[in-house]
Amino acid sequence: MGNKGVDVKLLQFVDDTIFFCQPKFNCILVIKAILRSCEIVSGLKVNFHKSKIGALGVSNTDLSIFSNCLNNGIMRLPFTYLGIQISGNHRKVEFWNPIILKIQSRHAMWNGRLLSMATRICLIKSVLNALPLFYFSFLRPLSRCVKP
Repeated sequence: MGNKGVDVKLLQFVDDTIFFCQPKFNCILVIKAILRSCEIVSGLKVNFHKSKIGALGVSNTDLSIFSNCLNNGIMRLPFTYLGIQISGNHRKVEFWNPIILKIQSRHAMWNGRLLSMATRICLIKSVLNALPLFYFSFLRPLSRCVKP
């Protein structure tokens, strides 16, 4: 981007955008220019107060300066993105407990309702099979987490 060729990479999912760049002030200015340009072109507004900045290996002072430049909050590790905890240790059983509880709670909601057996089977196949596949596409499960 720009005359100096600042390297900025991005990842988008639905209405979320993640920018990756070197922790340098000129990179932050390029990201701000990209976001402002998108506002002008699309007519939509970026909610900077809901946006967060995070960095690894950067001093708190620099992170605060970057945050003030973008007028957004600071994101601390660990955090959750798309329902997956980022920076947690997925090799520990405790990491998988929220996922297991989510599956159990979905199943429990359907048990008490007046649903036919065919409807329950359809829900189980579509939703309860999709949840583990979603998590396992990002993380390798532990064999001791799975109960027989």
